Amino acid sequence: MNLETALKEAMSIEGALGVAVVDYESGMSLGTLGGGQGLDLEVAAAGNTEVVRAKARTLATLDIEDTVEDILITLSSQYHLIRPLAASHGSLFLYLALDRKRANLALARHSLKKVEGSLEI
Repeated sequence: MNLETALKEAMSIEGALGVAVVDYESGMSLGTLGGGQGLDLEVAAAGNTEVVRAKARTLATLDIEDTVEDILITLSSQYHLIRPLAASHGSLFLYLALDRKRANLALARHSLKKVEGSLEI
C-alpha cells in the first residue's frame, strides 16, 4: 500500500490519535495523519527521531547485532509506539500515538506490524 493508505490504515487502529512516517536521519515526516491540539505530530516526529537514534547508538556501543522491533513509551494517558521499518525502507520509522483508555496495546502492535509489512515507499 502507498503512504496515504498506510497512514489511514494505522489511524483505523482502535484508540489511534495520530500517526507519522518519519525519516530518522533528517527528523522530517514523510506523512502524517491525525494529531491536533495536544499532539503536534511534527514536533513528536522530531523528538522521537532522537529516541530512535539513541537506541541505535546504544546497540552499536554494546555491539549487539540485532534490530529494534518497536519502542514503547507509556504516558499516563497515552501510548507512543515507534516501529522502525525494515532496512529496505531506508531510515524510516512509523510513529503511532494511542489513547491509553481506548487502545489494546497488543492488537495495536500487531496491526502496526501489518501496516509496515504492506507499506511501499
